[in-house]
Amino acid sequence: MDILIQNNTNTNINNKLITEVIKAVLDYECITDNCEISVTIVDNDEIHALNLKHRNMDRPTDVLSFPLIDFTKEQLPSDGSKAYLGDIVISIDKATEQAEEYGHSLDREIGFLTAHSMLHLLGYDHMTPEEEKIMFRKQEEILNSIGLRR
Repeated sequence: MDILIQNNTNTNINNKLITEVIKAVLDYECITDNCEISVTIVDNDEIHALNLKHRNMDRPTDVLSFPLIDFTKEQLPSDGSKAYLGDIVISIDKATEQAEEYGHSLDREIGFLTAHSMLHLLGYDHMTPEEEKIMFRKQEEILNSIGLRR
Protein backbone atom coordinates (compact mmCIF):
# COMPACT_ATOMS: atom_id res chain seq x y z
CA MET A 1 0.00 0.00 0.00
CA ASP A 2 1.23 3.45 -0.85
CA ILE A 3 0.02 6.36 1.27
CA LEU A 4 1.34 9.71 0.18
CA ILE A 5 0.98 12.37 2.87
CA GLN A 6 1.77 15.99 2.15
CA ASN A 7 1.48 18.66 4.80
CA ASN A 8 1.06 22.15 3.32
CA THR A 9 0.82 23.75 6.78
CA ASN A 10 3.17 24.56 9.64
CA THR A 11 1.24 22.28 12.04
CA ASN A 12 2.86 19.00 12.98
CA ILE A 13 0.67 16.12 11.82
CA ASN A 14 0.66 12.55 13.10
CA ASN A 15 1.36 10.75 9.81
CA LYS A 16 1.48 7.41 11.62
CA LEU A 17 -2.11 7.92 12.82
CA ILE A 18 -3.35 8.79 9.31
CA THR A 19 -1.67 5.65 7.97
CA GLU A 20 -3.16 3.54 10.79
CA VAL A 21 -6.68 4.85 10.08
CA ILE A 22 -6.35 4.20 6.35
CA LYS A 23 -5.16 0.64 7.03
CA ALA A 24 -8.01 0.10 9.50
CA VAL A 25 -10.59 1.23 6.92
CA LEU A 26 -9.15 -1.06 4.26
CA ASP A 27 -9.03 -3.99 6.72
CA TYR A 28 -12.62 -3.30 7.82
CA GLU A 29 -13.76 -3.33 4.20
CA CYS A 30 -11.64 -6.45 3.43
CA ILE A 31 -9.65 -4.63 0.77
CA THR A 32 -6.12 -5.72 -0.01
CA ASP A 33 -3.34 -3.29 0.54
CA ASN A 34 -2.51 -3.11 -3.17
CA CYS A 35 -3.75 0.44 -3.46
CA GLU A 36 -2.60 4.03 -3.32
CA ILE A 37 -4.11 6.98 -1.47
CA SER A 38 -2.99 10.59 -1.31
CA VAL A 39 -3.62 12.74 1.77
CA THR A 40 -2.93 16.47 1.80
CA ILE A 41 -3.19 18.66 4.89
CA VAL A 42 -4.08 22.28 4.08
CA ASP A 43 -5.32 25.46 5.74
CA ASN A 44 -8.80 26.95 5.43
CA ASP A 45 -7.82 29.21 2.52
CA GLU A 46 -6.61 26.28 0.41
CA ILE A 47 -9.58 24.03 1.15
CA HIS A 48 -11.95 26.97 0.56
CA ALA A 49 -10.50 27.42 -2.93
CA LEU A 50 -10.80 23.68 -3.64
CA ASN A 51 -14.37 23.57 -2.29
CA LEU A 52 -15.34 26.48 -4.54
CA LYS A 53 -13.62 25.02 -7.60
CA HIS A 54 -14.86 21.44 -7.28
CA ARG A 55 -18.17 21.75 -5.42
CA ASN A 56 -19.17 25.36 -6.13
CA MET A 57 -19.37 25.99 -2.37
CA ASP A 58 -17.90 29.32 -1.35
CA ARG A 59 -16.67 28.36 2.13
CA PRO A 60 -14.02 26.24 3.78
CA THR A 61 -14.92 22.68 4.73
CA ASP A 62 -13.25 20.12 6.97
CA VAL A 63 -12.42 17.44 4.40
CA LEU A 64 -12.74 16.77 0.70
CA SER A 65 -12.62 13.40 -1.02
CA PHE A 66 -11.73 12.90 -4.65
CA PRO A 67 -12.44 9.24 -5.48
CA LEU A 68 -11.02 7.84 -8.70
CA ILE A 69 -13.18 4.72 -8.79
CA ASP A 70 -16.93 4.90 -9.26
CA PHE A 71 -18.03 1.85 -7.29
CA THR A 72 -21.51 2.01 -8.81
CA LYS A 73 -19.92 1.17 -12.17
CA GLU A 74 -16.50 -0.33 -11.38
CA GLN A 75 -14.78 -2.71 -9.00
CA LEU A 76 -11.28 -2.90 -7.68
CA PRO A 77 -8.93 -4.74 -10.04
CA SER A 78 -8.99 -8.49 -9.50
CA ASP A 79 -5.76 -9.12 -11.39
CA GLY A 80 -3.52 -7.93 -8.55
CA SER A 81 -2.72 -4.59 -10.14
CA LYS A 82 -2.54 -1.51 -7.93
CA ALA A 83 -5.68 0.59 -7.54
CA TYR A 84 -5.36 4.32 -7.06
CA LEU A 85 -8.34 5.08 -4.79
CA GLY A 86 -8.06 8.85 -4.84
CA ASP A 87 -7.19 11.94 -2.84
CA ILE A 88 -8.12 13.18 0.61
CA VAL A 89 -7.70 16.85 1.57
CA ILE A 90 -8.05 17.80 5.24
CA SER A 91 -8.23 21.35 6.61
CA ILE A 92 -6.07 21.52 9.74
CA ASP A 93 -7.88 24.74 10.71
CA LYS A 94 -11.31 23.09 10.59
CA ALA A 95 -9.99 19.94 12.29
CA THR A 96 -8.61 22.05 15.14
CA GLU A 97 -11.89 24.01 15.48
CA GLN A 98 -13.98 20.82 15.47
CA ALA A 99 -11.73 19.03 17.97
CA GLU A 100 -12.27 21.92 20.37
CA GLU A 101 -16.00 22.09 19.62
CA TYR A 102 -16.52 18.36 20.19
CA GLY A 103 -14.17 18.20 23.18
CA HIS A 104 -11.76 15.61 21.84
CA SER A 105 -8.17 15.56 20.64
CA LEU A 106 -6.90 16.79 17.31
CA ASP A 107 -5.74 13.23 16.63
CA ARG A 108 -9.31 11.96 17.13
CA GLU A 109 -10.65 14.59 14.72
CA ILE A 110 -8.02 13.92 12.06
CA GLY A 111 -8.68 10.20 12.49
CA PHE A 112 -12.40 10.77 12.06
CA LEU A 113 -11.93 12.93 8.96
CA THR A 114 -9.52 10.39 7.46
CA ALA A 115 -11.94 7.48 8.08
CA HIS A 116 -14.87 9.52 6.75
CA SER A 117 -13.01 10.46 3.60
CA MET A 118 -11.67 6.93 3.05
CA LEU A 119 -15.23 5.61 3.12
CA HIS A 120 -16.12 8.19 0.47
CA LEU A 121 -13.20 6.95 -1.65
CA LEU A 122 -14.67 3.45 -1.30
CA GLY A 123 -18.07 4.53 -2.59
CA TYR A 124 -19.98 5.30 0.61
CA ASP A 125 -22.04 8.44 1.01
CA HIS A 126 -24.45 10.05 3.47
CA MET A 127 -27.00 11.73 1.24
CA THR A 128 -29.94 9.78 2.70
CA PRO A 129 -30.67 8.93 6.34
CA GLU A 130 -30.01 5.22 5.65
CA GLU A 131 -26.67 5.93 3.94
CA GLU A 132 -25.69 8.24 6.79
CA LYS A 133 -26.55 5.60 9.39
CA ILE A 134 -24.41 2.98 7.62
CA MET A 135 -21.47 5.31 7.01
CA PHE A 136 -21.38 6.77 10.51
CA ARG A 137 -21.66 3.31 12.12
CA LYS A 138 -18.71 2.12 10.04
CA GLN A 139 -16.66 5.20 10.99
CA GLU A 140 -17.24 4.68 14.70
CA GLU A 141 -16.48 0.95 14.54
CA ILE A 142 -13.25 1.62 12.64
CA LEU A 143 -12.11 4.36 14.99
CA ASN A 144 -13.01 2.32 18.07
CA SER A 145 -11.00 -0.62 16.69
CA ILE A 146 -7.83 1.46 16.84
CA GLY A 147 -8.62 3.17 20.15
CA LEU A 148 -9.85 6.52 18.84
CA ARG A 149 -13.02 6.61 20.91
CA ARG A 150 -15.11 9.70 21.52
